[in-house]
Amino acid sequence: METHQHSPDSSSEECTVLEAPPGKNACPQHAGKVADLYCSACECPLCEDCVSDHEEHPKVPLSQVLEQHHSSLQERMGAAQNRLPQIADALSFVKEILQQLTNQRTSIEEDIQSSFEDLHKQLDVRKSVLLMELEVTYGLKQKVLQAQVDSLIRGEGDIMASCTQSEEALAGEACVATLQAERELRERLGELAGLGLPCQPEENDQLDLVLETDGLRKSIHNLGTIVTTSAVASQSEAMGAGLEQCIVGHPASVTIVTRDKSGGACKSGNAILSAEVFTPDGSIVDGEIVDHKNGTYEFVYIVPKEGNFSLALRLYDQHIKGSPFKLTVNRVSEAEGAKRRGKSPGQKKKGSKRASSALGTPRRKTQNPIEDDLIFRIGTKGRNKGEFTNLQGVAASSSGRILIADSNNQCVQIFSNEGEFKTRFGVRGRSPGQLQRPTGVAVHPSGDIIIADYDNKWVSIFSCEGKFKAKLGSGRLMGPKGVSVDQNGHVIVVDNKACTVFIFQLTGKLITKFGSRGNGDKQFAGPHFAAVNKNNEIIVTDFHNHSVKVSKEEELVIITSLYHNEVNLVLTSLLILINKDKKQ
Repeated sequence: METHQHSPDSSSEECTVLEAPPGKNACPQHAGKVADLYCSACECPLCEDCVSDHEEHPKVPLSQVLEQHHSSLQERMGAAQNRLPQIADALSFVKEILQQLTNQRTSIEEDIQSSFEDLHKQLDVRKSVLLMELEVTYGLKQKVLQAQVDSLIRGEGDIMASCTQSEEALAGEACVATLQAERELRERLGELAGLGLPCQPEENDQLDLVLETDGLRKSIHNLGTIVTTSAVASQSEAMGAGLEQCIVGHPASVTIVTRDKSGGACKSGNAILSAEVFTPDGSIVDGEIVDHKNGTYEFVYIVPKEGNFSLALRLYDQHIKGSPFKLTVNRVSEAEGAKRRGKSPGQKKKGSKRASSALGTPRRKTQNPIEDDLIFRIGTKGRNKGEFTNLQGVAASSSGRILIADSNNQCVQIFSNEGEFKTRFGVRGRSPGQLQRPTGVAVHPSGDIIIADYDNKWVSIFSCEGKFKAKLGSGRLMGPKGVSVDQNGHVIVVDNKACTVFIFQLTGKLITKFGSRGNGDKQFAGPHFAAVNKNNEIIVTDFHNHSVKVSKEEELVIITSLYHNEVNLVLTSLLILINKDKKQ
């Protein structure tokens, strides 16, 4: 067989033409050609054969363009990667809100089931009471009428029997032997003729049922509502002079307008809004939020001293547009103060020298007795153990512990009587067992820790070790601020938003409530905290009425529950029946 031999040169040349892969800068128009230029007008690479087609177009070295594109891609990738942490945080936050929404739905579903089961029980109790009352009333009337029937039947029988005997005696022959019998019959008939029988009914047949169901049906039809809004913090905004400055000791006002995700104004109220004015030393000035029920809210506050402050407005625990706001607090100038009093700045008030009094205190600078008697100080500003960012309620236990509700840290911190940090508990959230804005704390005689949660609108019960046990007041409370325990073990809750004081059993059963919004003796305007004295009187601080009001629980709790009232009614009816039986 003949072997074909190829020269090295021809073999190499053949391989170059048939098998060599295109280079990384190969021209897309001309195979085997290398592009080394770039047409800026057409945005395409050029080889030496392409140049003639782009003769009048601007051209730059391809290497320069490739480097620029590489650098631009790197920059864009870096910008995109920088968004990943933000997206991850947003994803985590939205998932958290979604989980809270799911938890809230579960909690409300449980409340609905529990409330309607309780209503069913109350209806069953009322039905049983009415049936028992019917039996008692019927029994009393039936007993009287039946006794009357028995008496009449006996009288009728005696008369008929005597008359029959008399007829037999008259039908026979009169003789001495029948004389005595006739005399006895005559006397007997005389007695029966004059017998005082109860011929008129001694009782009536009335047994009516008055059942007012129309109002109840209407109430049931309107019973309960699911409250929510579409407001979001990122679109909601605040306005008013109170955003920038205010005057020491004078009320300042801020209006908050809630909006939905598209920027449209919300038309309904009930949004969860919080407002705080931070003083330079980190403490918080309190105020009151008024819900106008039309999507707008008003925050009214008073700052006690001048300086630079910070106003934080949060919707669903998120800052609204522009929050926190920088706030300047000034004192009224002399000219403005004189103008407010209706006097010119140069006009001096004439007055007489005040007589000295035995009760007067000489005007001299003295040391602060509170500072002089300070035993120790607990805590500093911060978020670590033993640090605070918004202290609210405080309580002391019989076991020698000091409990402090730390609102912004969403926890309760516990210290010894010597000020040594012991522990803290609390997880931020809106589910049972979590704390969103704890404001009040108290210790029950059983050792349980009771916490008022302003934003979650309920009171949480924890064990002394900080383990969640139950909640009370959900669906009833609008903004619980202070909490206390009376000598009966009842839980006293001050509802700041509802301007009402609620009294619960530890089981969550409502005993009674008192108070409404206003400035009357039995009304409140932004009540904050409560205490109970040795007389079991409830002492409530009434913030905007600038007063403290004392109420006696025994005068408030007259009937503890509908069930007890109905049972007492039945027992009273049974006692009446028994007493009548004894008399008869």
